[in-house]
Amino acid sequence: MADVIRVLIVDDDPLVRVGLSLVLGAGADIEVVGEAADGLAALEAVRTLAPDVVLMDIRMPGMDGLAATEALHGAEPAPAVIVLTTFDTDEHVLRALRGGASGFLLKDTPPTEILTAVRRAAAGESMLSPTVLARLIDRVVRADGDRVVRARATLDRLSPREREVAHAVAQGKSNVEIGAELFLSTATVKAYVSRLLAKLECANRVQVAILVHEASPPRP
Repeated sequence: MADVIRVLIVDDDPLVRVGLSLVLGAGADIEVVGEAADGLAALEAVRTLAPDVVLMDIRMPGMDGLAATEALHGAEPAPAVIVLTTFDTDEHVLRALRGGASGFLLKDTPPTEILTAVRRAAAGESMLSPTVLARLIDRVVRADGDRVVRARATLDRLSPREREVAHAVAQGKSNVEIGAELFLSTATVKAYVSRLLAKLECANRVQVAILVHEASPPRP
């Protein structure tokens, strides 16, 4: 990527912020433009610093990362948000993803994967862990079986080829990987993804993945 990716780190733990800054500093194409310790400070920092990507903690005093992520979803231009989590609050993670987050990372994710996640988010793609996402969806679907029916009805709007692309997106595959699997050019895949977002009324690829997993929850 020719341009430098501007990143804002949001976490109430200063040690976490320092650690993430050090990790991101190893990427020549990434610049940490600021830090924030809570959601309100994050919103102000986004307005003044215009980051491309926000690394957002969920649990913070005042405005938490969930509310901040939902608020940023309506910003113009909206930065890509990657949620930081320990997965002790599965439903909170899903709320963040449904609220517009581009993906999620465990706080103990290896540095190289954090760099990859930031680059993919900046490119309009997602950092998904399909296994964990399926587990999260399964937990929520068990409490709300109507989600399966609604998700399947929504996916029925798609053509067979669009469904193939949607399922590949749900597996966390990049445009290049999807193109290789389905024998399509990367440009054609991008066009399919754009159509998916419009047809399914999804904000990003993560929300497409959520729909696919909700329509086909893991068997017990």
